Amino acid sequence: MRTVWVTGASGGLGLAAAQAFAEHGWLVIAGARSFEDEADMQAGEGQILRLKLDVTSPESCERFAARALALSGRVDALVCGAAILVLGSCENTSLEEAMRVMDTNYAGALRMVRLALPHMRAQRGGRIVLFSSINGLLGIPFQSAYTASKHALEGYAECLAMETQPFGVQVCLVEPGDHRGGSGRTRLHAAAEDEASPYRQAYQGACAVVHRDETNGLEPRRLGEKVVRNVERRHMRFRLRVAKPDQHLAVYLHDLLPPWANRVILNGYYREKKRE
Repeated sequence: MRTVWVTGASGGLGLAAAQAFAEHGWLVIAGARSFEDEADMQAGEGQILRLKLDVTSPESCERFAARALALSGRVDALVCGAAILVLGSCENTSLEEAMRVMDTNYAGALRMVRLALPHMRAQRGGRIVLFSSINGLLGIPFQSAYTASKHALEGYAECLAMETQPFGVQVCLVEPGDHRGGSGRTRLHAAAEDEASPYRQAYQGACAVVHRDETNGLEPRRLGEKVVRNVERRHMRFRLRVAKPDQHLAVYLHDLLPPWANRVILNGYYREKKRE
């Protein structure tokens, strides 16, 4: 049975991916901080085995990989979905808060890739899926730490794809737009973004937009299905963007228009939404 490791699988897009793989007959070894080891869940033709995993801890990542290999003996795909978001202005997001986001979203993926890749090379094949975001392609007000982490993943994935191609290992960047079902546990706020902040009014408006867009976002199950179908292709698409038409347009305009024009559009969008 084909085996996939999925991180961040306790909710949101990570859970949707884990469920979709299981329904397609894969053995899913799912990791999340909230899991207790070896809790099983059947799903369609496949099976999900849950193991505790904190991607910010090298020891936890190594323990997860060792137990996963003991359960299956191989890893055909790795899906890195663990992520957190800290909302706050650039000025008021502390270095510690920014590094927490980077350690989870970027370094956490690197830790898992480094553990899976030797086995994929030995198998002469494997698939690595890194969850980026529309934010990996353009900046959004008050999401600087998250945006920086996803930009980092974009560059890393390009390097990784070139280096692993001779070993039959393919890489994919998933670039989701807004989806429903995100957990409040992974949606944090900068501690200094309080009532005294000079950014308070604009910040509250931006947070309202984020909440509204996620509430009205796409169905996570649809994204999970798209990820599995891409992994099962003979040649994976390097970029898999799953978003609403307006977010596809935003990416296109970001590449086409000068920076000042993009700032006007995005700032106007958030201010306009706030007045509704």
